[in-house]
Amino acid sequence: MGLWMLLEGCLLLANALAILNEDRFLAPRGWSFQEFSGVRRNSFKGQIIGLIYATQYLRVLLIILNALCIIVKLVSG
Repeated sequence: MGLWMLLEGCLLLANALAILNEDRFLAPRGWSFQEFSGVRRNSFKGQIIGLIYATQYLRVLLIILNALCIIVKLVSG
């Protein structure tokens, strides 16, 4: 396992976090962004929710990185 495989794994994890729907998946489980404010954002659950929303805001970057990964896979085999 090399560095490239580790980067691909991180990209796949970011893709998985980016497609989570707040209304259908996150809010019924208590993971909506509105529930966390102030001090509670420093908790582990608050940090994970922040990470989920950060990946959702960076979808355009994820699309570019996915296209780059596909091109590299096509070229290298």
